[in-house]
Amino acid sequence: MTYPRVSLGDACRILTGGTPSRTKREYFGGGIPWVKITDMLQGTVITTDETISEAGIANSSAKVLPKGTVLISIFATIGRTAVLGIDAATNQAIAGIVPKDTAQLDSDYLRYFLDSKHGDLNRAARGVAQPNINQGILKALEVPQPPLAEQRRIVDLLTRAEGIVRLRREAEKKAAELIPALFLDMFGDPATNPKRWAEHSLGDIAEVVSGVTKGRKFGDKQTVEVPYLRVANVQAGHIDLTEVKTIEVLPRDVEQLALQNGDVVLTEGGDFDKLGRGALWEHDIANCIHQNHVFRVRCKQSAMLPQFFVIYLQSSRAREYFLRCAKRTTNLASINMTQLRGLPVVLPAMDTQREFVERFTAGRSIEYQQSAATTKAQATFDALLARVFRA
Repeated sequence: MTYPRVSLGDACRILTGGTPSRTKREYFGGGIPWVKITDMLQGTVITTDETISEAGIANSSAKVLPKGTVLISIFATIGRTAVLGIDAATNQAIAGIVPKDTAQLDSDYLRYFLDSKHGDLNRAARGVAQPNINQGILKALEVPQPPLAEQRRIVDLLTRAEGIVRLRREAEKKAAELIPALFLDMFGDPATNPKRWAEHSLGDIAEVVSGVTKGRKFGDKQTVEVPYLRVANVQAGHIDLTEVKTIEVLPRDVEQLALQNGDVVLTEGGDFDKLGRGALWEHDIANCIHQNHVFRVRCKQSAMLPQFFVIYLQSSRAREYFLRCAKRTTNLASINMTQLRGLPVVLPAMDTQREFVERFTAGRSIEYQQSAATTKAQATFDALLARVFRA
């Protein structure tokens, strides 16, 4: 059924937030919840990491928004939504959308409508160094306005579907925790090494190499074009192949650097909490090589199994080592190949590692099943959302 449409600018007040000066301690720690984009993951915001004071409100563009305000991120991260479950202020990366007449427009219905426009808003934000959308873009959006009872029926339907996605994500998260928990149960915490396993430097039990540099000049030498694993492809515990680029290299680069199943790849740098993130290469992409900011670790099979090592990288022992020896710049850290080869590895007996790999394989199967179920649930929700708000 087709319903009348109203522009968001006519139906709502749209307000942006602000950040009090960080040099004024008295502006923070007051009684006013202050929402940042990370606080919006709750869906309905009832708590915030930070609070500001009345003085912070008076001396910035921040303003207190009423409970029921729909929030949408408009800077950097575009289109994340939430509804205020409390009165709160926001920073400047968030717009607050307040329906002028709640008898005509339900806040939760409006939030789902904005979710349906996520792709359009991100396309509108492109073309600038730091993606953003302004009030003009928001005000021009046309919201279908069925009767309030129908809006609430739609909200109930979408809430149920979204709840299934949330449950799937929770199950996926718990499945991802199985293998690290198994690691600790079998081997103990490497930081204290309670089972007194032998300790080795990584360079003694694995081959560690860096990759190729982009933009090299080859003159008249013959080259080949091959898939190219970048830092962006390496996540904590898995490889993201959503976008795989290619690179021109020499044939000998392929011979020396092509990834093989069982290799562990990890990044040389990034945010402090992502330093040394690694993943197991288990993909059938022929002749895929890695960039110079990605290390390849190929375990000596007589000493260490890669499934053991990729989980070891998540241990506090490995994390503390990387943070201790890393070169640091503003908000970033990096390690070099010498430091990686010097990583101390607490190494259990091979028969114990093999037992772990058997359980690792079973746990990874559960992870994949849960991930597939989450993907299916999300696709179902996205299709339902598009159908509800289709033009």
